Amino acid sequence: MTPSSGIAPRRVSFDWSATPLHWIPGEPTATHVMNVLHLLLPAGERWFVKVFKEGLPLVRDPELLADVKGFMGQEATHSVQHAHVLDHLAAQHLDTADFTRHVDFLFERLLGDRPPLNTPIPRREWLRFRLSVIAAIEQFTAVLGDWILTADALDRAGADAIMLDLLRWHGAEEVEHRAVAFDMYQHCGGRGTARYARRVAGMTVTAPVMLALWLWGTAYLTRRDPQLAGRLRYSLAEHEKAVRKGLLPAWRELGAAIPRYLRRSYHPSREGSSARAKEYLRRSPAARGAA
Repeated sequence: MTPSSGIAPRRVSFDWSATPLHWIPGEPTATHVMNVLHLLLPAGERWFVKVFKEGLPLVRDPELLADVKGFMGQEATHSVQHAHVLDHLAAQHLDTADFTRHVDFLFERLLGDRPPLNTPIPRREWLRFRLSVIAAIEQFTAVLGDWILTADALDRAGADAIMLDLLRWHGAEEVEHRAVAFDMYQHCGGRGTARYARRVAGMTVTAPVMLALWLWGTAYLTRRDPQLAGRLRYSLAEHEKAVRKGLLPAWRELGAAIPRYLRRSYHPSREGSSARAKEYLRRSPAARGAA
């Protein structure tokens, strides 16, 4: 486990009144690939907090307990802020409810307090599985968080400053707390080979489900976009164009996060740059306004 790092929520706020629907000008595909975050995170990060709350009585290390509580506060704030973006999309006539109800079903029913379909999994084992899924998701959010902090192509493309601040504030906090979910899983996930096997299982489930949700979510947003009016469909070719422009992370960068995570000796403290995250949080307009 890494030493306690003073993780705490920042009570930020954002004014969306001037943010356009295509907040990366002339780049609807890149815009909507990024917008999938808003579809997934309100329900997903509420679920993180709920699962961690269930696991709190198992935490015996006071430093880890402090970090877990800070993590929960940060994730709850992320959930609220991304939900506000969904309201903004709805105000621009891009309704997301038909998609987010499936996301709600995933987190509230399939990954809820009890295993789906009354599957006979012991309560402790079900908690350990869900903690392993959160640790795997946090591997990707750490990689994405570090990427957005260095994605200067978004600035050159004229991306909306408020949206960039939201994504970079969030990304910096993901880097800041990148080890907490992993440490929580390691602390509560058993011992030895069984604990490692559960960690592998968590990533085995998480990676394909995240990919499927991202592709489905981008296709949904592109199809429902009132400004496009059906003139564009999401395609991997358009996605790759945005990657080459530096507007989206490369597939190989995301894919390489998986074998790193699966090493027995792995620890997320090796991901990203704490110094870069802290530097952005010092100058983020939203984070400074929350100080």
